[in-house]
Amino acid sequence: MRQIGEIKMAIYSVYVVNRAGGLIYQLDHTSAKTEIEKTFSYPLELVLRIVDERVVVSFGQRDGIKVGHTLLAINGDPVNGRSLEDGRDVLEVIADAENYPIAIKFGRPKLSSNERIMLASMFHSLYVISSQLSPEIGRASCRERV
Repeated sequence: MRQIGEIKMAIYSVYVVNRAGGLIYQLDHTSAKTEIEKTFSYPLELVLRIVDERVVVSFGQRDGIKVGHTLLAINGDPVNGRSLEDGRDVLEVIADAENYPIAIKFGRPKLSSNERIMLASMFHSLYVISSQLSPEIGRASCRERV
Protein backbone atom coordinates (compact mmCIF):
# COMPACT_ATOMS: atom_id res chain seq x y z
CA MET A 1 0.00 0.00 0.00
CA ARG A 2 1.14 3.47 -0.83
CA GLN A 3 0.49 6.22 1.64
CA ILE A 4 -0.31 9.72 0.40
CA GLY A 5 -0.61 12.08 3.33
CA GLU A 6 -3.31 10.55 5.51
CA ILE A 7 -4.92 8.49 2.72
CA LYS A 8 -3.94 4.87 2.13
CA MET A 9 -4.47 3.52 -1.36
CA ALA A 10 -4.47 -0.06 -2.59
CA ILE A 11 -4.86 -1.69 -5.99
CA TYR A 12 -7.59 -4.32 -5.97
CA SER A 13 -7.89 -5.06 -9.71
CA VAL A 14 -5.91 -4.46 -12.87
CA TYR A 15 -7.58 -4.26 -16.29
CA VAL A 16 -5.62 -4.02 -19.57
CA VAL A 17 -7.87 -2.94 -22.44
CA ASN A 18 -6.88 -2.58 -26.12
CA ARG A 19 -7.77 0.41 -28.32
CA ALA A 20 -10.93 -1.30 -29.56
CA GLY A 21 -12.20 -1.80 -26.00
CA GLY A 22 -11.45 -5.52 -25.74
CA LEU A 23 -10.21 -6.99 -22.48
CA ILE A 24 -6.63 -8.24 -22.86
CA TYR A 25 -5.75 -9.03 -19.22
CA GLN A 26 -7.49 -8.85 -15.87
CA LEU A 27 -6.14 -9.56 -12.37
CA ASP A 28 -8.12 -9.61 -9.12
CA HIS A 29 -5.87 -8.93 -6.16
CA THR A 30 -8.46 -9.20 -3.41
CA SER A 31 -7.89 -11.80 -0.75
CA ALA A 32 -10.55 -10.74 1.75
CA LYS A 33 -13.89 -12.26 0.80
CA THR A 34 -16.74 -10.89 2.85
CA GLU A 35 -18.85 -13.78 4.10
CA ILE A 36 -21.46 -13.54 6.84
CA GLU A 37 -23.33 -16.55 8.25
CA LYS A 38 -26.38 -16.01 10.43
CA THR A 39 -29.11 -18.23 11.83
CA PHE A 40 -32.64 -17.00 11.11
CA SER A 41 -36.05 -17.84 12.51
CA TYR A 42 -39.27 -17.93 10.49
CA PRO A 43 -40.23 -15.69 8.68
CA LEU A 44 -37.07 -14.43 7.01
CA GLU A 45 -36.70 -10.67 7.52
CA LEU A 46 -34.75 -10.17 4.28
CA VAL A 47 -36.30 -9.97 0.82
CA LEU A 48 -34.51 -12.18 -1.72
CA ARG A 49 -34.87 -12.26 -5.49
CA ILE A 50 -33.17 -13.83 -8.50
CA VAL A 51 -30.69 -11.56 -10.31
CA ASP A 52 -28.51 -13.01 -13.09
CA GLU A 53 -29.25 -16.57 -11.91
CA ARG A 54 -28.11 -15.74 -8.36
CA VAL A 55 -30.22 -15.34 -5.22
CA VAL A 56 -29.56 -11.77 -4.02
CA VAL A 57 -30.71 -9.66 -1.06
CA SER A 58 -32.97 -6.99 -2.59
CA PHE A 59 -34.38 -5.39 0.58
CA GLY A 60 -33.44 -5.34 4.26
CA GLN A 61 -30.06 -5.03 5.94
CA ARG A 62 -28.91 -6.38 9.28
CA ASP A 63 -25.84 -7.71 11.06
CA GLY A 64 -23.50 -6.94 8.14
CA ILE A 65 -25.79 -8.47 5.52
CA LYS A 66 -26.38 -5.79 2.89
CA VAL A 67 -28.46 -5.28 -0.21
CA GLY A 68 -26.58 -6.90 -3.10
CA HIS A 69 -25.10 -9.75 -1.06
CA THR A 70 -25.55 -13.15 -2.67
CA LEU A 71 -26.75 -16.32 -0.98
CA LEU A 72 -23.72 -18.64 -0.77
CA ALA A 73 -24.92 -21.54 1.43
CA ILE A 74 -27.89 -22.83 3.43
CA ASN A 75 -27.13 -24.96 6.50
CA GLY A 76 -23.64 -25.54 5.14
CA ASP A 77 -24.85 -26.75 1.71
CA PRO A 78 -23.39 -24.59 -1.10
CA VAL A 79 -25.82 -22.75 -3.36
CA ASN A 80 -25.27 -23.11 -7.12
CA GLY A 81 -27.25 -20.40 -8.87
CA ARG A 82 -30.78 -20.73 -7.61
CA SER A 83 -30.62 -24.31 -6.32
CA LEU A 84 -28.80 -26.37 -3.70
CA GLU A 85 -26.44 -29.22 -4.64
CA ASP A 86 -29.22 -31.77 -4.05
CA GLY A 87 -31.44 -29.99 -6.62
CA ARG A 88 -33.88 -28.24 -4.26
CA ASP A 89 -34.86 -24.68 -5.17
CA VAL A 90 -33.38 -22.16 -2.72
CA LEU A 91 -36.46 -19.92 -2.55
CA GLU A 92 -38.69 -22.94 -1.80
CA VAL A 93 -36.38 -24.08 1.03
CA ILE A 94 -36.43 -20.58 2.55
CA ALA A 95 -40.22 -20.28 2.19
CA ASP A 96 -40.89 -23.56 4.05
CA ALA A 97 -41.40 -22.94 7.80
CA GLU A 98 -40.33 -26.54 8.63
CA ASN A 99 -36.72 -25.75 7.64
CA TYR A 100 -36.30 -23.15 10.42
CA PRO A 101 -34.13 -22.28 12.29
CA ILE A 102 -31.96 -21.99 9.20
CA ALA A 103 -28.30 -20.94 8.85
CA ILE A 104 -27.70 -18.83 5.74
CA LYS A 105 -24.33 -17.63 4.49
CA PHE A 106 -24.22 -14.39 2.47
CA GLY A 107 -21.33 -12.71 0.68
CA ARG A 108 -20.05 -10.91 -2.39
CA PRO A 109 -19.46 -13.28 -5.32
CA LYS A 110 -16.54 -12.97 -7.72
CA LEU A 111 -17.25 -11.31 -11.04
CA SER A 112 -18.05 -13.66 -13.89
CA SER A 113 -16.04 -13.55 -17.13
CA ASN A 114 -18.90 -11.76 -18.86
CA GLU A 115 -19.12 -9.14 -16.09
CA ARG A 116 -15.36 -8.51 -16.37
CA ILE A 117 -15.64 -7.97 -20.13
CA MET A 118 -18.56 -5.56 -19.65
CA LEU A 119 -16.62 -3.65 -16.99
CA ALA A 120 -13.56 -3.35 -19.26
CA SER A 121 -15.78 -2.10 -22.07
CA MET A 122 -17.24 0.51 -19.73
CA PHE A 123 -13.73 1.70 -18.75
CA HIS A 124 -12.89 2.06 -22.44
CA SER A 125 -16.06 4.06 -23.14
CA LEU A 126 -15.33 6.39 -20.21
CA TYR A 127 -11.78 6.90 -21.46
CA VAL A 128 -12.96 7.76 -24.99
CA ILE A 129 -15.54 10.24 -23.70
CA SER A 130 -13.11 11.88 -21.27
CA SER A 131 -10.39 12.19 -23.93
CA GLN A 132 -12.79 14.25 -26.06
CA LEU A 133 -13.61 16.71 -23.28
CA SER A 134 -11.74 19.99 -23.03
CA PRO A 135 -11.84 22.74 -20.42
CA GLU A 136 -10.84 25.30 -23.11
CA ILE A 137 -13.12 26.68 -25.82
CA GLY A 138 -12.08 25.69 -29.34
CA ARG A 139 -10.07 22.62 -28.34
CA ALA A 140 -11.10 19.16 -29.53
CA SER A 141 -9.48 17.21 -26.72
CA CYS A 142 -7.39 17.50 -23.57
CA ARG A 143 -4.27 16.41 -25.44
CA GLU A 144 -2.14 18.73 -27.54
CA ARG A 145 -2.44 17.87 -31.24
CA VAL A 146 0.61 18.51 -33.37
